[in-house]
Amino acid sequence: MFALNLPSYPYKMQQRNGKNVIFDPLRKKYVALTPEEWVRQHFIHYLTDYKGYPKGLLANEVQLTLNGTKKRCDTVLFNKDLNARLIVEYKAPSVEITQAVFDQITRYNMVLKVDYLIVSNGINHYCCKIDYSTMNYHFLPEIPAYTDL
Repeated sequence: MFALNLPSYPYKMQQRNGKNVIFDPLRKKYVALTPEEWVRQHFIHYLTDYKGYPKGLLANEVQLTLNGTKKRCDTVLFNKDLNARLIVEYKAPSVEITQAVFDQITRYNMVLKVDYLIVSNGINHYCCKIDYSTMNYHFLPEIPAYTDL
């Protein structure tokens, strides 16, 4: 696969029906290995092993309804009361992070109303904190540790 700007980890990969699959520790199953999934699995490893995010509060492919249409957030961090705190949107390494990508995650946030939005293509990672009192956001210099949220 692609070299990423994320730490490597001992991922579990197999072939099923002639296609590569990778183990997703959050969904506890093997999933199709796409370039976006490669980024997701590395980023989850980064969040849990380097930034201290609890696996039990993270979920992949979280379904929500937006304007009557079912959508899926790539990864959501919940707090201990199971309220969403953070959304992560992944793109393949070949996909540039543009305003359209931020527009996508912002639409998801219209439903979830989280405090943090993260976008990553495995090479570039952007995190912003939303201030609902001023209806503004600001980009953080790095992905915050779980204890800093």
